[in-house]
Amino acid sequence: MNKIFLAGHRGLVGSAVLKRLQQSKNYEIITKTHAELDLTRQADVEAFFEQEKFDQVYLCAAKVGGIGANSTYPADFIYQNLAIALNVIHASYKTGVQKLMNLGSSCIYPKMAPQPLKEEYLLTGQLEVTNEAYALAKIAAIRLCKHYNEQYGTNFLSVMPTNLYGPGDNYDLFTSHVLPAMIRKFHEAKISGSDTVILWGDGSPFREFLFNEDLADALVFLMEHFNASDLGEFINLGTGSELRIKELAVLISKVVYEDSPSRTCSIEWDTTKPNGTPRKLLDVSKLTSLGWKANTSLEDGLSIAYKDFLKKNFIDSGETK
Repeated sequence: MNKIFLAGHRGLVGSAVLKRLQQSKNYEIITKTHAELDLTRQADVEAFFEQEKFDQVYLCAAKVGGIGANSTYPADFIYQNLAIALNVIHASYKTGVQKLMNLGSSCIYPKMAPQPLKEEYLLTGQLEVTNEAYALAKIAAIRLCKHYNEQYGTNFLSVMPTNLYGPGDNYDLFTSHVLPAMIRKFHEAKISGSDTVILWGDGSPFREFLFNEDLADALVFLMEHFNASDLGEFINLGTGSELRIKELAVLISKVVYEDSPSRTCSIEWDTTKPNGTPRKLLDVSKLTSLGWKANTSLEDGLSIAYKDFLKKNFIDSGETK
């Protein structure tokens, strides 16, 4: 039985990975909350790894947020994500972890890179300024895994997921990403009777979205069947399809107002706020060639996400918990 450390088990990705791993009896899964183990503290992480002697590690822990949070707290984003990656990856090497799964983000690609984004486009141009700090930390983690594999013969895999959503998402209007923020804004408009929802930017950027439980399935699939040498430096994880933010807003509005379509509201775009990268569509041909593709449609995933939002964030009266 493989002994696995799942770092970040309470987050959007980690919670889905935990659910997926628990479907198998082949794993002993170890988790720690931030209060129990601060992954930015090197000595604590190394002592923990030395004590437990893990076979596999899923590095899902990260400080994440939307454009607002990334722009306001860049030092926090680069420091915390660098520290987590350095400590977990190095401790994995020191204690003989057989396999590690490192999660990056599609924001690592240059802002104006050709579309769809191929793995070889990494470091070929300027990053999007609004999330540069986070992206640099994720790029460093990819290269750390690559060079440990080269120098020490480790088997550390890196993947680059597209924009994620699903059960367990963060719906805080300041720190969340675009999709969960929209879910909350449309819901609050619905319960307040507001005629208008104000959204950031002009709605023109294209985005790709992957359901978090599909991502978890892909991660376990890759860990069970492939090695780092099979994937190269890293591999894109996505759906291969995209839509404009304007179109996403319409879909979310339909989901939120499904039980009361006569109460729909209009959308006002605040063009004083940034759009972010114009387009981020991943080339998933390498992933498809390995035999995996996403199963959850965006419409079905949005419906599940909204139900999860209602369950975890609101009571029947519509008041925030």
